Parts: sequence; C-alpha cells; structure tokens
Amino acid sequence: MAGVEQILVDKDEQGMRLDRWFKVHYPGLGFGHLQKLLRSGQIRVDGGRVKADTRLEPGQSIRVPPLEIDRKGDGPLTANTIRNQGDADVLAQMLLYEDPKVFVFNKPAGLAVQGGSGVVRHVDSMLEAWRNKKGEKPRLVHRLDRDTSGVLVVARTRHAAMKLAEAFRARETKKTYWSLVKGVPRKREDKISTWLVKEQTPDGDRMRVARHGEEGSDHAVSFYRVVDNAGQALAWLEMEPYTGRTHQLRVHAAHIGHPIIGDPKYFEADTNWEFPGGLQNRLHLHARRIVIPHPDRGVVDVTAPLPPHMKQSWNLLGFDEATAGELAD
Repeated sequence: MAGVEQILVDKDEQGMRLDRWFKVHYPGLGFGHLQKLLRSGQIRVDGGRVKADTRLEPGQSIRVPPLEIDRKGDGPLTANTIRNQGDADVLAQMLLYEDPKVFVFNKPAGLAVQGGSGVVRHVDSMLEAWRNKKGEKPRLVHRLDRDTSGVLVVARTRHAAMKLAEAFRARETKKTYWSLVKGVPRKREDKISTWLVKEQTPDGDRMRVARHGEEGSDHAVSFYRVVDNAGQALAWLEMEPYTGRTHQLRVHAAHIGHPIIGDPKYFEADTNWEFPGGLQNRLHLHARRIVIPHPDRGVVDVTAPLPPHMKQSWNLLGFDEATAGELAD
C-alpha cells in the first residue's frame, strides 16, 4: 500500500469522468468506497473537493489517499486482459471521452469492431454491457480494421447515431492516422487518388487498385505527410483518408511503394529487404485523432495514445510524438 499520491491527469484523459478515471487506474476500488473518500475530502482535484462525475482536464493533480489496493490500469490493454476482464471493465479501460451523447474509445489492436468469421468477442457485442436505463445499447457509427488501433466513436442514443452517421457521410469528419512504412516517399507530402475494388481471396476480402470505371470500383482519396524517417529504411507518415473505403490507407501506402510495416495483406517486400530488428511484426497503423461535429453542439476532438507495439517502435527509432502536427485542411 502506497502513501498519499498526487497523480497528474494525462492529456489523453481530457473530459474523462473522475469515477471512470479511478475505474481505469484502480479497478479494485469499489464505487461505494470511492464515494466515501470523495465525501470526506480525501480525494481532491487541484486541492479542491470534487464529485464522482467531475470532468478532468490535462495537467490537473488528483490527490489519491493510501488505498488497500495496488494501483493498476496504467498499462495498455493486452489480449490477455481483454480475455480475462468483463466487457464493462474492458470498455471502461478503453474509454477516452464521454458525454451524454457520445463515447470515444481507444480500440486496441487485435480487437474486432464487429463480428465475423472466427470472431468470438468484438466491440459491438461488448456494448451490450453498457445499455442505459431505457435499455438503449450504444451504437457503432464507423469501423476500424481489427488490427488497426485507435479512436472509435460510438453513439449513446438513436438521435446521436443518426447525426454522427450523417457527419461521416458528408465527410465533415477529420480522421488522422499514424503509420510506419517501408522506405521514405520521394514527396514529403502528397495526395493519393485511385479506384479500389474488392476481391474475394482464400485469405478473405482484399482490395486492389482498379481502373477508372471498372465494375464494382469506388473512388478513394487519401493524403499523407512524412513526419520523420529513420534513414531511408522507414518513415513515419501522418495520413488522412478523405473517403472511407475498406483498407484504404493500407492499399494506398502499398500503391505508392511504401507498404505499412506488419501489414499481412498488403506488405510485399523484395527478397533483399529484412524486417528491422527490435520491431514487432504487427500492423503499424493507428487512428490517432478524430474531429467530428457533436450531435448537439460544437465538435468532439479526441486523440488516442499509441498502442504498445508502435510505442516500442517509436522509442527504438527515436521518433518524438511531439513533433507531429496535424494535416492541413
């Protein structure tokens, strides 16, 4: 058991409720016990008394008194914790932002968003654990590939789902991804515009670049910017999909000759290329930030921290997250 701690709220915890914060960092602390600590003033934020539903801001200091439990939840979700924790607990640990209309989660790599062949557990089924008092289940409004990590927006009401879906269809949403790719693009910043068509393969659906007008094809547009590079071997790209086609960024990265590291479908290296030592052979694609009109007012703007395997790669390559700006509109 530790003494009194002063813990700073991380920038990625902006907007999180205080009780959710404790659920993530101290999952063994019961709600009743938390309420007693709040009522007695033993838990404070920036020295002041607070309530369980207080919204946190980056840089605030949370006073945590001695607890009869160890601090947990600092580490990211792993496949093992996802298997062994209940749905409600996993969702709480994934939560980045919430308000009465919207949840935003940081989806771990390897967790499917919806069911499919061989998928036992996925976000859509897990949301059953967070039905509200009216019996409404939170609704998905977009998807991420199973092996892509990062920001996932979920609507809490039917009206919110309709408004958020409209924002995606009208392309009023800005999505920024971070990726690590083979080689360094000649152009430091560019637009990629192709037609894509879906094909059935023994390994599942696969997208390929198609001819303009080819039956079943859809136009796909992406933007990228080179943020940093490790010599000529690897580059950190900031990518923004203007359209939202299946596997779009993965196909476009491969199309320009710089496939995403760890991509099992679209990475085709020549025989002389060796996988860099110290990097995990997992998809290095992360939905870093989303900016979307709020169903009622203003915008929702949320950033997700890198997953463990990409954080490890960034550290090995000496990439500094603070150097990345967002793509220009």
